[in-house]
Order: sequence, then structure tokens, then C-alpha cells
Amino acid sequence: MNQPFTIVGIVGTGAMGRGIAQIAAQAGSQVLLLDNQPGAAEAARHHIHQQWLRLSDKGRIDAAQVAAWSERLSAVSSIDALAPCDLVIEAIVERLEAKQTLFRQLEAIVTTNAILASNTSSLSITAVGAALQKPERFAGFHFFNPVPLMKVVEVIAGLKTAPEVCDRLAAFARLMGHTPVAAQDTPGFIVNHAGRGFGTEALRIVSEGVADFATVDRILRDQVGFKLGPFELMDLTALDVSHPVMESIYHQYYEEPRFRPSVITAQRLAGGMLGKKVGEGFYRYVDGAAQVAPEPPVPQVSEMPPVWVSPRASRRAELYQLLKDLGATIETGQSPSPHAITLVAPLGFDVTTVAVVERLDPARTIGIDMLIDDAATKRRVLATNPATRRDIRDAAHALFARDGKAVSVVRDSGGFVTQRVVATIVNIASDICQQGICSPKDLETAVTLGLGYPLGPLAMGDRWGPTNILEVLFNMQTVYGDTRYRPSPWLRRRGAIGLSLTHVED
Repeated sequence: MNQPFTIVGIVGTGAMGRGIAQIAAQAGSQVLLLDNQPGAAEAARHHIHQQWLRLSDKGRIDAAQVAAWSERLSAVSSIDALAPCDLVIEAIVERLEAKQTLFRQLEAIVTTNAILASNTSSLSITAVGAALQKPERFAGFHFFNPVPLMKVVEVIAGLKTAPEVCDRLAAFARLMGHTPVAAQDTPGFIVNHAGRGFGTEALRIVSEGVADFATVDRILRDQVGFKLGPFELMDLTALDVSHPVMESIYHQYYEEPRFRPSVITAQRLAGGMLGKKVGEGFYRYVDGAAQVAPEPPVPQVSEMPPVWVSPRASRRAELYQLLKDLGATIETGQSPSPHAITLVAPLGFDVTTVAVVERLDPARTIGIDMLIDDAATKRRVLATNPATRRDIRDAAHALFARDGKAVSVVRDSGGFVTQRVVATIVNIASDICQQGICSPKDLETAVTLGLGYPLGPLAMGDRWGPTNILEVLFNMQTVYGDTRYRPSPWLRRRGAIGLSLTHVED
């Protein structure tokens, strides 16, 4: 492939600017670094050079490569020095006026054929480009931190961006070893938009007193396979970064309920509990290690009561087999005996609602989340209702822990924990496709590479069943009366006729 850009300017030499400069130089471009802080551009050049020396020390590149790449990297002291650039990428502060001012200055300096790009994560590309005389040469080019390791970049077209501009940026991304994904100009683009469900729904779960931070993190790691739970992730990214993004996307979508932020993060941000970088967030950190209280021990139960399973339980046959494998005494009558654990396994409904609808004794009723096949999870999740007796709760906990698998017991919630979070993730992703923000393929690529999810959101929906996800959402909307759970038309239609969520109409 021919070199798409010979001279690349980088304005703003923080972590993002440094990372973009590094991979651009590695791809063969001459790179000019500019920062309005005295000495920052030279410090960035030195930092990148040291990165290459460390790679050389590890044997990943040789000294000749370090020398060649370093020759392509220069610090400049004035914006006029960027005149010869055929691409300029800004990575400055996330303020619309600051970016517009910068690009007006750049437009007056560079040639008419040069492309201007913003690494903004939350501002409208159309709004930034509106300051230009030629907005057709302007696009979003959004990388993720750390840039050399996060191998995806969003290429975002504003309303007036010329298609060939995005084509050239995508080609340059590939040359730099990154995977480009094409997005329309919408709040959050792809990754930050698709990522809304993970943290915001987890915060809502905690705000209802369903479970604490550590329990939610454990459940989503062990049941779904996320590398980090939502609160571990927010501690890593820091609330001074993540909470403003939550608020920005929520307000840019005119208070869309699906993106509603939480007072929990607002309070913690105000109180300076930002996360790992300050030693305290959702967890407290000592020498960089999170201090997490141990899980409650498995209760000791002298006599295990029999178990009766609701005829409406999801995965009922699998649940029966699991109970047999655990050595449970199973009742098969039309109703439970006065001594039995009454086990329900709803999708989207809470245990209380099921107990009322099925006319069960709530004191003996407990729920189990069976959205995901038990064999595919490392943890079982039970939910009590407000009337569940302690002895019933302890007996169920002990029973489902008999084979050594971890068990979490949470308070009543429509959709437990996993159902709520997974359904919200799938629903938001489906709406991204419905709005035509990007293709299903680019959505899956962006989320798996940009967020590190074990599966893309649409693949999650397909694996655990679009009809099941729909049932969770419909029932949660019934339980909570909240429009945040209304199913996307993309999900509803494909689920209704048995199509994959990745299916695109001809």
C-alpha cells in the first residue's frame, strides 16, 4: 500500500497524542509534535523514544529500527510549523470552542488538500467541523488508550465529510496496524455508545440495594466472562473520565432513559473517590491492589429440605438435571409441600412477582438465574424476595454450592444481575444498528477490540437467544415501568422471526 500521509501533525501530546504519534512514525510518516505547554512536545518525543528503546531491550525491534523511527519524530514550537502536513490530528482538551479555534487556525496554514482530524471521544464531529471553511476535509479519528495496544480506531464522518477522507483515514489506520470501524456522527460514536449498558445498569442494580459493588463484579466476570467487572473498570478508567462521558451522552441524546447516569458516580466524583489512581474509588487500593472483602462462607445446613421447581422455570429440564447432580430431593407434585424450597427461574421478572402470579408461599420462594447454561458459568446466582426465610436462603445457598461452584445470593431484582446487564447491552447495540450508526460487523469489532468484551453485543444476544433477551426486557419494563428497558425495533423484529441479530436487510 502507498503511504497515505507523508507528514502527520499531532496537536496535543498527552497520552493519546503520544500514542498516535508513535504508531504513525512506525507506519512510515514524518511526525511533527506540537503542544501549547512549553517543553511538552519535546518531552513527548523523548517518551516515545524511550518506549522504542524498551522494545529494543526486549528484543522486539533492533537498534536500526529505533534509529529509523526516531528520525521521523520531531517536536515543533509553533502551529506554523505544521504547514507542510498532509494530515493533522488533534488530541487536545475536550472542549468544543478550543477544538474549533484550533482547526480554524490549522485551516489557514495547511494546504487545501490536507486532511484535518479530531481524536475527540464525545464531541460532535459535525459541530467541530462547522468552524471550517471546508468541513468536507474534516473527520473524526478516535483512538483508544493505550493507543499502541488498543488495535481499533473509529473513523467518523460528519454531515459534510467527503467519503474519500474517511477512506484515506481507514487506509492509514490499517497501515498503522489498527482496525478501522466506520461510524456516523452520533454521541459516543460506537464504543462509548455501546458501552453505556455495562456501567449504568450495574450502577442501577447497586442503587436498588440488590448487591454490592464486589458482588456485581464477581457475577459479571464469572457468569458472562468479562475481564473486569463494571466497578473494577470504572476504578481503572477513573470517574473524572467516565462520569462526564455518561452525562455527555445522556444529555446529547436529550435525556434518553437508556443512558441515564447515576447519582452514585456523581457523588463519588464530587468526593474525590475517582478510582485506582487516587487510591480509592469503588474499592480501596493499597500498593495498587484492590482491597476486596472475602465472600460470605457457604452456610452449614444440618438437614437439606426437598426442592420443588416452578413449571414456568426457564431451562427447566437443565435445572432438574442440575438438582439431581447436586443430590437434591426433588418434589414433582403440582404444588410444593410445606417444607420444600420453592425454586423459580424467571426471565426479567423478579421473584416477588412470580410468587404472586403463581400463588407460591413467598417465605419459601427463591430464584435462580438460568439465562446462561449452568455448565458455561463459574458462578450461580440466587435471589431472595423480601419475605424469603433465612433457613430457606441458607439451604438453597448450601445446595447449589455442593459441587464447589461459587454462589452469590442477591436481593430481589427484575432480571437478577446478569440478565439485566446483558439485555441492556444487547438492546443498546441493537438500537445502534437500527439507527444506522454503523454496520453490525463494525459494531462487533469495535466493542470486542475497544472494550474487551468476551463477545460482541449482538453475538451475546444470539448466543443466549434473542427471544430470551426480548422476554427479559419486556418483563423488566413491566416490573419497573421504566422506558429504559423498551426493546429496540432491531431486536424485537429479529427476535420475533428467529433471525440473527447480525442480519442486515437486503
